[in-house]
Amino acid sequence: MTDSYPAFSELRAQALEILLLTDADEKARRTHALHAQADALPLHADAQLHAPPAAGLPGMPAALVLARHTDVARRSPATLEGRAVLVHAIVHIEFNAIHLALDAIWRFAGMPPAFYRDWLKVAAEEAKHFQLLQAQLERMGWHYGSFPAHQGLWSMCEKTRHDRLARMALVPRTLEARGLDATPLIQQKLRQIGTDDAVQTVAILDIILREEVGHVAIGNYWYRWLCHQQQLEPVGLYPQLVAQYEAPRPKAPLNLEARRAAGFTEEELAYLQWGGD
Repeated sequence: MTDSYPAFSELRAQALEILLLTDADEKARRTHALHAQADALPLHADAQLHAPPAAGLPGMPAALVLARHTDVARRSPATLEGRAVLVHAIVHIEFNAIHLALDAIWRFAGMPPAFYRDWLKVAAEEAKHFQLLQAQLERMGWHYGSFPAHQGLWSMCEKTRHDRLARMALVPRTLEARGLDATPLIQQKLRQIGTDDAVQTVAILDIILREEVGHVAIGNYWYRWLCHQQQLEPVGLYPQLVAQYEAPRPKAPLNLEARRAAGFTEEELAYLQWGGD
């Protein structure tokens, strides 16, 4: 593979093309390249784009085995292989996070230019997270595809493909926000183990957690922007969307500091913690 690519054409069409790629390394590099060229690219915000009829969305590596959530490997992080399984699971989450951002770019026409720039920035940072964790997994002696993975994140993407407001509510500010809660707990376990690979993984997760706060904040912003455009009340609407799309609730404890930094209000946090009315 090469890091040199021909000049890109229209931004949203290129996001779709990259989403369809099946080579994980090429997808990450192409995402970075698209982000680097974004300011020089035409943006046709109102164009209605269509994926090729035979295309599988998203493009996934052929060697990666996709399984049901209950069939995905779980092992104690006290062993090197157990920690590799854990890192592999997060690698897969970050790979799918690239997809979530790229999908928002190509799929939802008629949004302000800042919407597409925001999600391209997110895609590039998710690609960086993927590359950092994949390199860590390889240092540990495994690679992306060594273990089965599941598509829980993408399934919500599919459910909300016709509703941009639900997408903003239930992917970045629901599913991805769960990472804000889970990451410190994972780091705590790895610190207790204390091996070199565990300490290295903690440091990578520090970078990811910091940047994921910004990603969830972008989801919060565009959710509220869309609610304002449609004259909907965002706090009251959210539980309705959770019920309609059967979105999972967060698992305690919530990372309240990170969620506040990402723009959640105290009323929203109260609902997430205690269920509201």
